[in-house]
Amino acid sequence: MQVFKNQSKIIITCNKWLAPALRNEVISLGFDIDRVFQTGVELTGNVNDCIKLNMNLRTASQVMYSLKAFICNDPDELYRQALNIHWEKMIQPDGYFSVISNVFHPTIQTNLFANLRVKDAIVDRIRKATNKRPTTGSELSGAVVYLFWKNDEAELFLDTSGASLARHGYRKLPGKAPMLEALAAATILSTKWDRFTPFINPMCGSGTLAIEAALIATKCAPGLLRDHYAFMHLLGYDPTVYEEERSVLERQVRALPSLKIIASDLSKEAIKVAKINATAAGVEDLIDFQVGDFESTKMPDDMNNAIVMFNPEYGERLGEEVELEKTYARMGDFLKNKCKGATGYIFTGNLELAKKIRLKPSRRIEFLNAKIDCRLLEYEMYEGTRRVEKASLQSE
Repeated sequence: MQVFKNQSKIIITCNKWLAPALRNEVISLGFDIDRVFQTGVELTGNVNDCIKLNMNLRTASQVMYSLKAFICNDPDELYRQALNIHWEKMIQPDGYFSVISNVFHPTIQTNLFANLRVKDAIVDRIRKATNKRPTTGSELSGAVVYLFWKNDEAELFLDTSGASLARHGYRKLPGKAPMLEALAAATILSTKWDRFTPFINPMCGSGTLAIEAALIATKCAPGLLRDHYAFMHLLGYDPTVYEEERSVLERQVRALPSLKIIASDLSKEAIKVAKINATAAGVEDLIDFQVGDFESTKMPDDMNNAIVMFNPEYGERLGEEVELEKTYARMGDFLKNKCKGATGYIFTGNLELAKKIRLKPSRRIEFLNAKIDCRLLEYEMYEGTRRVEKASLQSE
């Protein structure tokens, strides 16, 4: 089974509502999309294509190559179907692999049991073919097999990613309530930013938005921040394919000495954490970190076409929400008074608080942060933008 050359279904997963951004990324890499769904996209390709996808995508979670789809009604049938796959041609007979799954079937009380049946089939098949036995465990440090089983439909994949692509590898210290890197990238890719005009991130926290902005603007792909993927442990893997793609990524990185990215936060500790993360990402010299209340952020002289992006707290308790009403109102004042000519964005999971901004959004883009239904609200800050006392914020 020449998975590095043979064409099959490829499923790229992402967090809910990131699929539009993921779709655009995949198309920009020259691939055709067969299907878009709420948590991913489907296309056709081989595992060499998966190498390119893994190394380039900012908004993806996993890149999975389909091996077999089948009807399955019980764990024994799962074992038999898995046993018929040529695992000895994909997994090192004395290597290491793991199995992960999403299972929705009445015969399975825990996914671990389904994983075990697949593991048994893989080990039995390889042992019979080679007289050797691979080791297996829960760590995603070798080859990874993924099972999806819902009702009577099951499918087995090679998970070519291993550890999730949604974490870009530079965040050494997470800070308070950090935004997932893939989500941060998707929100930035959903804005009108042209990658050359200023990007200002008040209330920056651990700096994820500012760092992702710097990486996007300089065309520094996630693959340059990571050196381990599950595809590296498959039989037939050619390291030169990976090395050539990495060379392409290195050559495409561009210097933008005039780029202005500003990240400010009231907390000295948050800025310290953000600087550590920016250093790990290699973009510390591209970001102007400032300590202070967001209203004191030193803004560029020319704000035309600049992007100002907030990711404020949402408020979980009554006392917090009352206090945050003032903060949201101040954010509206800040955009109105100091950001003329720019486009403002506020990412929030509390639409009631968002009404306190008292500016009418031109767009409301739906996202999910963990399990919180969120919106990225866009505000066009033209000269003389009229304050709207009671903006309607209907959910999409």
